[in-house]
Amino acid sequence: MLSYVVRRVLATIPVMGIVALTVFSLLYLAPGDPAAIIAGDQATTEQIAQIRASLGLSQPFLVRFAHWLWQVVHFNLGTSVFTGQPVSGMIGQRIEPTLALMILTMAIAITLAVPLGVIAAWKQGTWIDRAIMVFAVLGFSVPVFVVGYLLAYLFGLTLRILPVQGFTPLSQGFWPFLASLILPSLALGAIYVALLARITRAAMLEVLAQDYVRTARAKGVGQGGVLFVHALKNAANPVVTVAGLGVALLIGGTVVTETVFAIPGLGTLTANAILQRDYPVIQGVVLLFSFVYVVINLIVDLLYSVFDPRIRL
Repeated sequence: MLSYVVRRVLATIPVMGIVALTVFSLLYLAPGDPAAIIAGDQATTEQIAQIRASLGLSQPFLVRFAHWLWQVVHFNLGTSVFTGQPVSGMIGQRIEPTLALMILTMAIAITLAVPLGVIAAWKQGTWIDRAIMVFAVLGFSVPVFVVGYLLAYLFGLTLRILPVQGFTPLSQGFWPFLASLILPSLALGAIYVALLARITRAAMLEVLAQDYVRTARAKGVGQGGVLFVHALKNAANPVVTVAGLGVALLIGGTVVTETVFAIPGLGTLTANAILQRDYPVIQGVVLLFSFVYVVINLIVDLLYSVFDPRIRL
């Protein structure tokens, strides 16, 4: 087991190197002169030259990349062109809302989706199965911002039981903190629930047709034991895979969700940085999200060996 973990961890190093190179190249792949775009139409030649020097655009690509990578290794993501603040500090100020939103969304999605998928497979062909699949199709079809506005109108403006804007830090109380995240998490998690429910159903249907499941039933194992003890564990690998890949949906959806609900997280920071062409901030946030995604996929790989020990070989 230890050798498998070491191999998987070492395999992430070249992946992060490629990710870092791609993120750094964003500055050079952008159309036009980045310094001129940041400075604006009314900027003087001196101002453009100053911005070019601050971004290090006058240096060779490999020299600039090596310097930037050395700074990243020491947790220095550069300085914002517009605010003059360290990018790492700006991310640190905004990371709590985004991290809390993603964790709560994943918790809600997995708690809802896996039982729904198991029930749909158990009741295959019945109205329950069809109702769950209709819900899954709607989850895929309706955009995140539409779901967010509908939830805000229903629970915020009509029923007035949940806040529809802003974020309350955990330091100000658990319930205000949780209440400010419920609607954004439900809006962001709709497509995630739909995806996981469909995959869980498909994986469970394949496993329930296996001989050992019929043997368990013949031995008198109850329906709950068959579904959640024998079948679900053997159907877990596809579900875990999609759960890990679905983190990309969450990362992309945070930008829209935080904008709809006015949450001061990394999503709104990214949107503002893109509008302002603040490349150091964009690079820092994208690098952070990429690192999180790589770590999630590493965890998924390690979970494979838990559910199916043969993978370690």
